[in-house]
Amino acid sequence: MVDRLVNSEANARRIAMVENCFGSSGQPLAEQGRVLVGEGVLTKMCRKKPKARQFFLFNDILVYGNIVINKKKYNKQHVIPLEEVKLESLKDEGQYRNGWLIRTASKSFAVYAATATEKEEWMAHIEKCIEDLLRKSGKQPPSEHAAVWVPDNEAAICMHCKKTQFTVLNRRHHCRKCGSVVCGPCSSKRWVLRGQSDKPLRVCLQCYDDLTRERARVPPLAQPPVAHAAAVKSALDTTGSGGDSSADDDSDDEDERAPADHSHDEPKFYGDGEKTEETNNHSSKETK
Repeated sequence: MVDRLVNSEANARRIAMVENCFGSSGQPLAEQGRVLVGEGVLTKMCRKKPKARQFFLFNDILVYGNIVINKKKYNKQHVIPLEEVKLESLKDEGQYRNGWLIRTASKSFAVYAATATEKEEWMAHIEKCIEDLLRKSGKQPPSEHAAVWVPDNEAAICMHCKKTQFTVLNRRHHCRKCGSVVCGPCSSKRWVLRGQSDKPLRVCLQCYDDLTRERARVPPLAQPPVAHAAAVKSALDTTGSGGDSSADDDSDDEDERAPADHSHDEPKFYGDGEKTEETNNHSSKETK
C-alpha cells in the first residue's frame, strides 16, 4: 500500500494540504518517501479535560494539532516519530470508551475514537507503520516511556500526602516520573529524566526517593556526571518548594479559540483500494 502511494501525485497533494492547514505555525512535512496514511479527529485526554484534536498518520510520523477551523485550519502542531511510539489499548470505563495510550520517551497520553471500529482501524494502521519502520531500520522499540499524566479533575487532593486540598492558592503539579497530581511541597524535588529533558524536572517525593536509591545501586562508571547534581541543586535553589507550575502545563491544552462542536466525520485511510489520479489518468488515456 505505502510503496504504491510514495510517488503518487495524490499523496503529494494531500501532504501539501496538511501543510497549508497548519500554515506558518507548522513545520514542513513533505519529505522523500513520506506517505500520508490516514487522518481524522480523535479525542485527546489533556491535562484539564478531553479535547478534540486533528491527527495525521504518516508512514514515519504521527502529527496532531488543535482544530481552529475544521478541515481548514489547525495550530499547535506536534510531530511524533513513529519509531519512538508504543501503543497500549485501554479498557472502556464509563464515558471513556474506545481508547488507547500513545507512549513515547518524551510524552505519553490517551486518545479516544468515536467507535470501536475506528479504534481498531487507527491502532492497526499505526502498528503497521511502526512495524515497517523498525524492520527497515533494524532498530529495537524503546524500552522506557514518559508517564501518562493524571487529569486535574481526577485529583481533588494531593495523590502523595493525601492531605493537601487543591485550591486557587494550592495549585496542582504533575510528577514527570509517575504522572501523579501532587502539591508543591510533595513535588519540591527535581531530577533529570532521560528522554524528557536535559534539565531537571519536577518529581514527587516518592519518585525522588526511588530514583535516588536506584542511582545508588548503579556502578560509579555508569552514573551520570557530577553536573547532574549541580543542575538539580540549581533548579531547587531557583524554584523553591512551591515552584512555578507553568512548566507543568500541557503544551496543547490551552485553546481559547476552540471551535464549536462539529459533526463527527469518520477517519480516512488511504490504501490499495483507492484509485489515485495517476491510475485514473492512465486508464483514460488507454480508452481514447
